[in-house]
Amino acid sequence: MDALTDAERSQLIAELGRARHGFGLAERFVAEESERSVSCGDEVTVRVGVDGAMSWTGHGCAVSMAAASALGARTAEEVRAIGPRFIASVEPGATPIDGDLEPFAGIGRFPLRARCATLAWQAALAALG
Repeated sequence: MDALTDAERSQLIAELGRARHGFGLAERFVAEESERSVSCGDEVTVRVGVDGAMSWTGHGCAVSMAAASALGARTAEEVRAIGPRFIASVEPGATPIDGDLEPFAGIGRFPLRARCATLAWQAALAALG
C-alpha cells in the first residue's frame, strides 16, 4: 500500500474521531485506568469491560480522541496484542500498522502529537496490567 498523504491522514483521523467507537464507560468492568497529558491537558479514562470490550471517555484534541476511538473498536485481547506495536508505530520512521491505525504512523515527528496518539493506549495497557 502506498504511504498516506498528510491530507489523507488528517481526513482518516477526523473520521475515526467522529466515529467514537467504545465511547461511554462500561458499567460492569474489571479494570480502569486514567491518563492525562500535562503538556496539553488531554484526558482519557479507559475501562476493560467484563466481556473484554474496551470503553473510554475523555476530552482532548482530534488525534487523542481518534486514537481512543480506534482503541474502543477493539477487545482487550486485541489491545494486548497490538498495543505495544501501535505505540512504537507513532515514532518517526516506524513501520505503520495497516487499517484504522495507519494514519497515526510517524505522527511522532510532531512530539506532542505522539503523546496524544498514545494516551488512551497507555491507559489501556496499564489497566490490562
